[in-house]
Amino acid sequence: MAVVTYAKETSPASETPWGLVILLGALTAMGPLAIDMYLPSLPAIGEDLRASAGQTQATVAAFLAGMAVGQFFYGPAADRFGRRPPILIGIVIFILASAGCALATTPEQLLLARFIQALGACAGGVVSRAIVRDHFDHRETARVLSLLMLVMGLAPILAPLLGGALLAFGGWRVNFWFMAAFGGLLGAAAFLRLRESRSAETTLQAQSESPFQAYFALVKQPRLIGYGLAGALNGATLFTYIASSPELLIGAYGISPQLFGWIFGLNAVGIIGANQVNRWLLRTRTPDQVLARVSLISFGFAVLLVLAAVTGIGERWTVLPLLFLVLASYGLMQGNTTAGALSVDPKRSGSTSALLGGLSFGTGALASSLAGVFHDGTPRPMALVMMLALGGSAFALRRLALPKT
Repeated sequence: MAVVTYAKETSPASETPWGLVILLGALTAMGPLAIDMYLPSLPAIGEDLRASAGQTQATVAAFLAGMAVGQFFYGPAADRFGRRPPILIGIVIFILASAGCALATTPEQLLLARFIQALGACAGGVVSRAIVRDHFDHRETARVLSLLMLVMGLAPILAPLLGGALLAFGGWRVNFWFMAAFGGLLGAAAFLRLRESRSAETTLQAQSESPFQAYFALVKQPRLIGYGLAGALNGATLFTYIASSPELLIGAYGISPQLFGWIFGLNAVGIIGANQVNRWLLRTRTPDQVLARVSLISFGFAVLLVLAAVTGIGERWTVLPLLFLVLASYGLMQGNTTAGALSVDPKRSGSTSALLGGLSFGTGALASSLAGVFHDGTPRPMALVMMLALGGSAFALRRLALPKT
């Protein structure tokens, strides 16, 4: 099979491999699409399946848990067998599980189907990150990952809007049939256009050790764990918002499902905008310099969010703008923490990517579950979880990852 290679040095913008970026962005978008598209349908799903708000919110946590578990299998497989096979297998699982979600008749069936759907969806993200590291160095990896998130970022903008429209048109099950069709188109594109990029060094490394040995070698590296925890805890704010926002915006604030999609999309625009600001900052600063400042600023906004949520001052007119600022930090953190972690041990990039994804979605599942357990119809549980997560992110970054000066 032909191998496409790109220089490992920084390339000018005119040489950006847009075909590769768009394809990898679409593959990575499988997860966000499956999370965000059905959010406006959660109240309708609860009514149709006679499920409580806690049960419907659990389908979000189940998906995040599936994303966390599945990545640990795809990462070593991508190092050992190549980048293409795990992605194609994951897409097939995603298609079949999406159909299973559409056919679910009980909350338990939907919960199981969502978990399996996530086991397929996570293949795109974990292998795409490894493919980026195959082609670029540390700083350029951070820039390309930010560009990748520009493409991937269309999912949280368009998915809730499309989900709301499909809900009005044909009910909540149509959302999952659409996901199955999207998976089919994406599988065809990946089969025809995605080339193998795994290096010979990665192949030899993977063949010389078991997946358990690879993960054990990775977790012994403090800098990698520091970057991973910093990114995962920052990302936990996004997952907490995803799980909490339908009940908060539609339930507590009385916002319609259609308007919910626009508000959700506006926050996604903030994340995408921050990603592109990150690409601009990386022209004159290192990823670590950006991380050091953004981690503290985002924690400060989270503290203000808690104060607004606890006091109730301004209600939605205070909470929603602060949420926008807190969530925007995701766009400035994720590309840089991922690039930093992938630079620590490039020969195990697939396993590293899986470890990062597992940490991210595992932490996200835990955080969103905590917000759900303490749900009281106010933004307080969500805000407190976000503040704790961002405080932990800043601590992990400074204690483990950033160079000591």
